[in-house]
Amino acid sequence: MRRRDFISSMVAAGVGAAAGPSIARGAGKPRGRLAQRRYGHTRRKLSIVGLGGIVVSQIEQSEANDIVAWAVDRGVTYFDVAPTYGNAQERLGPALKPYRDRSFLACKTTKRDAAGAQAELEESLRLLQTDHVDLYQLHGLSKEEEVDAVMAPGGALETFVRAREKGQALHLGFSAHSVPTALKALDAFHFDSVLFPLNAVCIENGHFGPQVLEAAARKGTACLALKALAWTPWPQGAEHAQPKCWYEPITDRELVRLALTYTLSLPVAAAIPPGDPEVFKMAVELGLIYSHLTGEERAELLRRMAGVEPIFKNA
Repeated sequence: MRRRDFISSMVAAGVGAAAGPSIARGAGKPRGRLAQRRYGHTRRKLSIVGLGGIVVSQIEQSEANDIVAWAVDRGVTYFDVAPTYGNAQERLGPALKPYRDRSFLACKTTKRDAAGAQAELEESLRLLQTDHVDLYQLHGLSKEEEVDAVMAPGGALETFVRAREKGQALHLGFSAHSVPTALKALDAFHFDSVLFPLNAVCIENGHFGPQVLEAAARKGTACLALKALAWTPWPQGAEHAQPKCWYEPITDRELVRLALTYTLSLPVAAAIPPGDPEVFKMAVELGLIYSHLTGEERAELLRRMAGVEPIFKNA
């Protein structure tokens, strides 16, 4: 089966919808809390929309507290942060602390050696005001050589395995922005999850993502969707209307709904919207009324994104 046909068959078969109940659009009041899906083969469940830590970076603590409380009230349980997201850890730690026992907290490291990863993990735990993270991830694997480095003696994976044994990290994963690198990492170690850009424009216009979905399905690895509402690179010289996004995000509400529905109709546990607070809130609101992508909606989405340049392509 061709990879494009693989994606189309998953969307048509309702793989994503099977993970949790949904509500028919226009039928009664929207649900007050987001649906949840199982995290891989574990007993843990995640809200179908997560909060990326960039949302709370570079803002006052009181505002971060309000955003996290707003999200929790609507059923967000999945929070993802990294040391590279400015002061996001400093803001998210206090904001999430009242809800820590009912949240799934994911963190990352860009360090490829064991000592560097250990130091960064300890600093993240301190800033996040917790004794463990639910998921610790190798952040942004971009080259296949990086996979070799983390797997080698003295590589970061040693810290990851040790952290799991000590209860400092309950699950292990990685994020990547390269198909070959993601596939190599999936083959090299049994990670619990892969965090990867999975959005309509990249999949349909860049053929970027189906390969990772297929490989993860074979390995029994959970998929978490990055860049669910990415549209296209910012035009050269254009003002970035959403400065927390290095790409142009989708902001039209109906297009946000279609794009989010597309990603959530894939076999993913959850999707993380862009770091812009208003786009994040829109995604949560639309996630509350999520139902599986219909054939008519898919056709409309494909029509609207015809010719759009994806932020990632598979070479």
